[in-house]
Amino acid sequence: MTTFSNHPFKKYSNLIKDFEPTAPSQLWVSDITYIHLKDDFAYLSLITDAYSRKIVGFCLHHNLSAIGTIKALQMALKSIPKRTKLDRRLVHHSDRGLQYGCNDYVKILSDNYINISMTQTGDPLENAIAERVNGIIKNELLEEVHNDFNTALNNIAVAISTYNHLRPHSSIEMLTPVVAHQLNRPLKRTWKNYYKGKEDVMV
Repeated sequence: MTTFSNHPFKKYSNLIKDFEPTAPSQLWVSDITYIHLKDDFAYLSLITDAYSRKIVGFCLHHNLSAIGTIKALQMALKSIPKRTKLDRRLVHHSDRGLQYGCNDYVKILSDNYINISMTQTGDPLENAIAERVNGIIKNELLEEVHNDFNTALNNIAVAISTYNHLRPHSSIEMLTPVVAHQLNRPLKRTWKNYYKGKEDVMV
């Protein structure tokens, strides 16, 4: 279980139900998934740009503390210009897990003028893009079990590079995420936007 939402921190509203990004750096979706080691587990935090499907931040950590999510966020922030309070177009969407609601994580988002959005239930469809990216990385590009943490870390770095640079997506005109991330126009998708309603679920 990677999500613990029974915590005292603020739970934010879902801001993206009727929102479809038309350019990079408008919507980031985030999630944590476990990585199976030979004798243990590690936890992979991912931040994906919802427009291009490019993974812009990631961190493999030994436990479920907020350190892993913070490091992934710091990596993602390095991929965009420094933000000002006049530029609040970027939304960060996550589940209501402790790692995303804690003071340190929220402060980084607030200091960078990033709007905070969270799912309202435990339904994975409320964070469908992040869940889909997790599945691609784990099920298509990684071995099921890794010998140790360092081996997993190296394998994940290769998998994410492959995903970003080589794997085309039908959701972004059969482009790779890196190529799509260089565009600045609406992309033709093969399905309707999930966030406009559950009847339009992405598959």
